[in-house]
Amino acid sequence: MLLWHASSLRVWAVTTIVVEIMAGCGMVIGVGLLVPDISQTAALYCTTGTAVITLIMVGLIIGPQFIAQQRTDGTYEYLLGLPVPRTAAAFAWYTVCLVLALPGAVAALALGCWHYDLSLRVSPAVVPAVLLASFTATMLGYAVANAIERPMVTVILTQVVIFLAFGYAPINFPPDQMPHWLAEANRGLPFLPMATAVRHGLTPGFDNRLAESYAVLIAWAVGSALVAAIAIGRRR
Repeated sequence: MLLWHASSLRVWAVTTIVVEIMAGCGMVIGVGLLVPDISQTAALYCTTGTAVITLIMVGLIIGPQFIAQQRTDGTYEYLLGLPVPRTAAAFAWYTVCLVLALPGAVAALALGCWHYDLSLRVSPAVVPAVLLASFTATMLGYAVANAIERPMVTVILTQVVIFLAFGYAPINFPPDQMPHWLAEANRGLPFLPMATAVRHGLTPGFDNRLAESYAVLIAWAVGSALVAAIAIGRRR
């Protein structure tokens, strides 16, 4: 399944990586252009938050659109008919999304540290944080793509998610800058916990509520995986 996904994406893999790198670097530089006298704290939020956005964008946004295209091309039903466990297909898809997303996240971090003269204190905790954040985002996208049968609806919904997640979620800025009710609502959504977990691995002690963030991410990952499993099982 890993080879199948990799070969089916071979035309788009390089393009996706380049777009991810350009998007991550553009966001890091763009914020600095909007706020010329940006503080070190704000620059740290911007840099690490942009890395999180590029990390989850493939699994959450691009992945569902690709699965929608599979439905249109007729390969979706073929994949469901292969004599392999559904978990193998899901984890292969997650692996491909993670590999495609990592270059953009690393590029955003490297450029942000150089451009804003930041010093990160990377700890081993960044590994499980990155893996879990990417897995949760991928499972969310996987659930949406498998539960919704109409490809056009999937594409439109992923576009809505872009604005909701990146416009109303405190990824690039602290939640206390938002209205209290919106900040509290984000604590139960996966995007703030993704940023908190990854940022803690890059700057230990910078964000609190780490245990809560991991609990929320695990809940969303498991719930999304169950939704995808039910949707695939129903079609089988």
